[in-house]
Amino acid sequence: MVGLRNEPVSEPIDIGAVQMARRAVLTLLGIAGFILLLLTRSLWTTHPGSIVDEVIQMVGLALLIVAILGRTWCSLFIGGRKKRRLVTVGPYSVCRNPLYVFSCLGAAGVGAQFGSISATAFVCLITMLVLTAVTYREERFLHQRFGAAYDSYFARVPRFIPNWQLWHPVNVLAVRPAVVIRTFRDACLFLMAWPAAQLAELLQDRGFVRDLCLLP
Repeated sequence: MVGLRNEPVSEPIDIGAVQMARRAVLTLLGIAGFILLLLTRSLWTTHPGSIVDEVIQMVGLALLIVAILGRTWCSLFIGGRKKRRLVTVGPYSVCRNPLYVFSCLGAAGVGAQFGSISATAFVCLITMLVLTAVTYREERFLHQRFGAAYDSYFARVPRFIPNWQLWHPVNVLAVRPAVVIRTFRDACLFLMAWPAAQLAELLQDRGFVRDLCLLP
């Protein structure tokens, strides 16, 4: 893992603090994003008879479901183990950060609920940037924690884009139900995007909020 080996030894990374910062930043960005999108409207809603915005929303809903199921699936393998052992099987055998991959899909699904391709891309891009920054910190932690074993894993498995040829199954898996349930519950928050988008549209239609621009 050349990128980490060449760096000077630093203070141990508090992975718990990194995760807390990630959640705080994404929460603030979610609130800011909703306010921003509240002031915009999908261009496709101004075209009589157009169903483009509805198609975008349906595709987004599918992405939300994939994100929820995907994050829950990953938690079966990683839940409660990240600090104690290096997980390299199941989804973690084809991609080092599958949880974040599904989070980006969920973010795209959130943006799509506003019926706009540009909103979908914007929300997904912002989420990717935040998670990429977090990933760099986590990689340093894992390098400090697991040393050569993580170096080998780092060199073999891609960061985000899955390589399914590397798939490595596991015959027996110890699952922590409480962690899996919590992950599923938290992932279901993605579904709040649908009522949020409906509320924004209602406020715009009733004249409580004036949209400032149209998004394609």
